[in-house]
Amino acid sequence: MTDGFSAALLDWWCTARRDLPWRDTRDPWAILVAELMLQQTQVDRVTGPWRAFLAAMPDPAACAAAGAAQVIRRWEGLGYNRRAVHLHAAAVQMVERHDGRVPDDLASLLALPGVGPYTARAVRVFAFERDDAVVDTNVARILARTSGERLTASVVQRLADDLVTPGRGWAHNQAMLDLGARICRPTPHCPDCPVRAWCRWELDGRMGQDPARGSAGVSGGQSRFEGSDRQGRGRLVDTLRRRAVEAHELAVVCGWSDDAARAERVAERLVADGLARCDGATYRLPDVVGDPGLESTSPA
Repeated sequence: MTDGFSAALLDWWCTARRDLPWRDTRDPWAILVAELMLQQTQVDRVTGPWRAFLAAMPDPAACAAAGAAQVIRRWEGLGYNRRAVHLHAAAVQMVERHDGRVPDDLASLLALPGVGPYTARAVRVFAFERDDAVVDTNVARILARTSGERLTASVVQRLADDLVTPGRGWAHNQAMLDLGARICRPTPHCPDCPVRAWCRWELDGRMGQDPARGSAGVSGGQSRFEGSDRQGRGRLVDTLRRRAVEAHELAVVCGWSDDAARAERVAERLVADGLARCDGATYRLPDVVGDPGLESTSPA
């Protein structure tokens, strides 16, 4: 399967590839920033913030020196703000342990805060052009369907590794990601698929349940955002980007004026996650120094 599958995939990708700005660089820091921003965030929401972030913090040393608060501010609009804390902590670790550079070995990448198996391999592949295989929810879905069965995590990674043609890791992985994003979606467009001849689920007439459902690495979708703790948490972080928040304001800022206890719990979790600090009855972004009033949003 490997040779024919890979050839068909890459032939399709030559004309179907997405034009994404981080594909035009091999800068490991730029790739790492992109990969962290892209976690659970749509591509069209990342392009502008990615460019602005790199203009302000072009390398790990600049990010480490800027401080966590400025990184959180630069993360505005991307959601899942804890990723900003992880990125700053990773930058500090790179300065302290790797001479201010993004490491290229898997163990060192996995040791960075916020970097898991997908992100570590993505940096190796897209920055250093190693022949690893990256597996996100899109790739895992493709592999489950082509195999025709639910897969364990170890089998998913092994199948992904086996498909990579030596010397073509960068292009192969980009093509797999595009195939999953454009064709092999949760509701698939099978007639347009360049590798349908190798897809067991398609060859079996797509009978029975989609094998991707419940297969390792395939996302089951996000919980409802409206009215959730995530929504209140996001509102609080957005306000903290502009100013300090007093404890008596928490419920209003989070959008739950009648549930102060819930707002307090969310604020406490922000502190535990490194997204805020509490000085007495005042909440601020971490490492921000100043009075409890409006704080600067200009870069440090």
